[in-house]
Amino acid sequence: MNLAPLVDVADIFMGQSPPGSTYNSDGKGLPFFQGKTDFGDIYPTVRMYCTEPKRIAEVNDILISVRAPVGPTNLAPIKSAIGRGLAAIRCKENTDVKYLLYFLRYNEPRLAQLGKGSTFEAIGRDELEDMRVPLPPLPEQQRIAAILDRADRLRRTRRYAAQLSETFLQAVFVRMFGDARTNPMGWDVETLEDLETKFDYGTSAKCTSEQRGLPVLRIPNILHSDIDLNDLKYAELPDKEARKLLLAKGELIFVRTNGNPDYVGRCAVFNLDAKYLFASYLIRAKLDTSKLVPLFVQAHLTSRAGRKAMSPFIRTTAGQSNIGTEGLGQIPVPLPPLALQEKFARIVQQFERLRAQQREAERQAEHLFQTLLHRAFSGERVR
Repeated sequence: MNLAPLVDVADIFMGQSPPGSTYNSDGKGLPFFQGKTDFGDIYPTVRMYCTEPKRIAEVNDILISVRAPVGPTNLAPIKSAIGRGLAAIRCKENTDVKYLLYFLRYNEPRLAQLGKGSTFEAIGRDELEDMRVPLPPLPEQQRIAAILDRADRLRRTRRYAAQLSETFLQAVFVRMFGDARTNPMGWDVETLEDLETKFDYGTSAKCTSEQRGLPVLRIPNILHSDIDLNDLKYAELPDKEARKLLLAKGELIFVRTNGNPDYVGRCAVFNLDAKYLFASYLIRAKLDTSKLVPLFVQAHLTSRAGRKAMSPFIRTTAGQSNIGTEGLGQIPVPLPPLALQEKFARIVQQFERLRAQQREAERQAEHLFQTLLHRAFSGERVR
């Protein structure tokens, strides 16, 4: 396949920042895009306007981030001003814009690597102009772009469906139990300590990637309401110590320390069959299940009301935020009837099965898109 320098297939316009006094959010002048922070999936979001633009992108120009991070791309939805964090790439007659967009997205890792060679992460006109673009005839470019467009649309639809589902359980929670900030149902409220919750810190033993001993859950493994088993580490502990730290189904695991206070107190219910330990930056909570259902407590503490109730007990010292067992014990929790908590838990379990199917569909759509992208620009036939 013929390879052409990018400068032969497109005109390149490096962005330039206008005077700060010409920025506004009142809609005066042209929309003004400054960098990756403005980008969406395909088109950027208009946040600022500029009355005296220095560089202009036209409709359907490819916008590429040329300063950290280097490589991400969008399409200009309208005539716009661009700052120095972006360049506008305007296709010539022999090049399809969507084809070139997907080529640049395929090459984003290479562009990012080029950017790391400078004092700060950035690329200039020379690096862009020297890029070699595989250039089949225009009808073939359009055919390839159409296939990639369909695959890209599918993966974005799958991702959007997953994002929508994230709000479902919180909506169900509020419908069943009311907003805990106002407690409209009039439930009794007690602290986790008063409810006889038992807390334990995890192991401080050295963890390694070598699969010796038992797997250890760490901060990266505890997501919002989920346990992520990627990047597991392992530790070898004496049997007596390991038995004390083995996680059991229904136990809550809290993140106790992080540089980001929003991560502190993040929790998930352990519900795995295999044997797992937990690291010292986590806290285990054993609930009195005659009063509290773990999935109800986890949903409450993940809600805005639960985070607000937790926040007074999060301390920040030298840039590091923490919550200890004493702080967790002081968090107030509403006490709906156990039967209602159990009904909510059943809904959660049914929903988690559906969400697992969604995640698999999202994974497959992403794999399909990446496979087609690789084939399109590595010389293979795309069908």
